[in-house]
Amino acid sequence: MRDLKNKLTSSKNTSNIQNRKGKSFGYQVLGFGAGGTPFIPYDIDFLVIAGGAAGGPGAGGGGGGAGGFRTSTQTVEASTITVTVGDGGSGGGISGNDSVISATGLTTITSTGGGTGGGNSNPPHGTAGGSGGGAGVWGGVTGIGGAGNTPSTSPSQGNTGGGSSGISPTPSGGGGGASGTGGFGSGSTSGSGGSGTANSITGASVTRAGGGGGGAYWGANPGGGGSGGGGSGAPPSSNSTPGTVNTGGGGGGGPAGGNAGLGGKGVVILSVPTENYSGATTGSPTVTTTGIYTIMQFNGSGSYDT
Repeated sequence: MRDLKNKLTSSKNTSNIQNRKGKSFGYQVLGFGAGGTPFIPYDIDFLVIAGGAAGGPGAGGGGGGAGGFRTSTQTVEASTITVTVGDGGSGGGISGNDSVISATGLTTITSTGGGTGGGNSNPPHGTAGGSGGGAGVWGGVTGIGGAGNTPSTSPSQGNTGGGSSGISPTPSGGGGGASGTGGFGSGSTSGSGGSGTANSITGASVTRAGGGGGGAYWGANPGGGGSGGGGSGAPPSSNSTPGTVNTGGGGGGGPAGGNAGLGGKGVVILSVPTENYSGATTGSPTVTTTGIYTIMQFNGSGSYDT
């Protein structure tokens, strides 16, 4: 089944704010193809997920936030749709990069890269992003998770990272995900990453944009990655798991004596009626047909000529 609940939505699956172009009765001639065939506008569904952030650096780094998660259905005219797919954070303490779709006659959709987890520093706060990074650890200092949905979209593109108590054994916070906030680090266990969001644009339900779990300081336990590609934190003297590529998942926070997980690269997916599919693409998207729809999954930047 196609996931057509949203017209311009994110993890909250709330109401449409997209200004749709009205359709006139009969054919609306906007351009001509070979042999003078009139171009008839049609709807395209979009899923736009930014790159997830890497986990916070140092002993007990917070989990990386997931990339922003947005969907849209828009009526397209004869134009070229430019697709930008954001990379994940490339090392501990580095945020994810934005993913964007744009074209003449369309409302540009930008999903913001995930915010990175806080490190073993004072203050150990996570940073803001599509979803925010979890707080790291610093003895005696309360860590604050980074804000999600930054900059603000309506509906929200992501959630806040989890905080940390600063109380021995100082567990860290998990990164925020598309559908859930990062877990708070308390007791002896670091926070888990926030859950991602399921979407059926490809014809099957797939969960993406999960937050990274918090890394473990000495004496603490690591946090698990959020559903949808979030990387897990690791115990001391190990390396945390990266976010899954092309899900926008956040990386696991840095453990004591190990490295933080890298952020997962984002993804952009277009779904068009097969009868309208032009076949004119760049960037080598993966193209499949499901029922009456043709799906283009862009794992890297490219374009589609309508």
